[in-house]
Amino acid sequence: MPELPEVEALALDLKGRLDGRAIVRIDLAAFMALKTFDPPLQALEGTFVDDVTRHGKFLDISVGGLHLCLHLARAGWVRWKDQVPAAPARPNGKSPLAARIVLDNETCLDITEAGTKKSLALYVVRDPLDVPGIASLGPDPLADEFTPAMLAGILESEGRKQLKGVLRHQGTIAGIGNAYSDEILHAARMSPFKPASSLDEAELATLYNAIRDTLGDAVDRSRGLAASELKGEKKTNMAVHGRTGQPCPVCGDAVREVSFADSSLQYCATCQTGGRPLADRRMSRLLK
Repeated sequence: MPELPEVEALALDLKGRLDGRAIVRIDLAAFMALKTFDPPLQALEGTFVDDVTRHGKFLDISVGGLHLCLHLARAGWVRWKDQVPAAPARPNGKSPLAARIVLDNETCLDITEAGTKKSLALYVVRDPLDVPGIASLGPDPLADEFTPAMLAGILESEGRKQLKGVLRHQGTIAGIGNAYSDEILHAARMSPFKPASSLDEAELATLYNAIRDTLGDAVDRSRGLAASELKGEKKTNMAVHGRTGQPCPVCGDAVREVSFADSSLQYCATCQTGGRPLADRRMSRLLK
């Protein structure tokens, strides 16, 4: 799933490609992806792109006073094409294509979603805050106003909730998903199950620095990369996420995993839990 660093890089890449270009047409291939009807999608046709920005994990393409907001969900992506394909973008249950944005220089942007579980979402709105997911976002962890004091207030208000869940919840802190929450907690040497309100002053400073440094470094590495390069860049720079069974780059212990119904987390027991493996609840149920 694209998270803050990848969406930030996507916005920067698309800004350079789309700025000042006119949208000739938008072909919708997955009708369920479009979540709004007023303004209509066709209202964007014939207008010029003004800007491309990010809100958490949402892309925001500003077009002629309107906003095309895009949430890529778990398996969505954007693919730039230097030439519009001859085959039209038509509804096809087997195709990953959700929508195609055709530009006035005969290039196009394909919005795709792999897999059978379709949750990619497109919104055409007058104000980004008209998108419920954007309106409910928590603070951006790389914004100047995201201070240690703000993080302390968030953790205190979350009480005994586990750090992993707090970091991932978009209404609490925007932009961090499954992968970077694993990486942040590994950098902070903290258990994913540690209660949010249990951090002392030193631990709070450590977590704050891990959030800013992990995300900031990922943004710096991704800046300037084309969309086609971002997935590989993210994967090759993970310390624990997606690396179950491989050696921890800090201590050499094997990276462990906890599985849930539709996701999993990775961590290093030596670095994060004092050498104690965390209970894998799904496996425990299967063994009963």
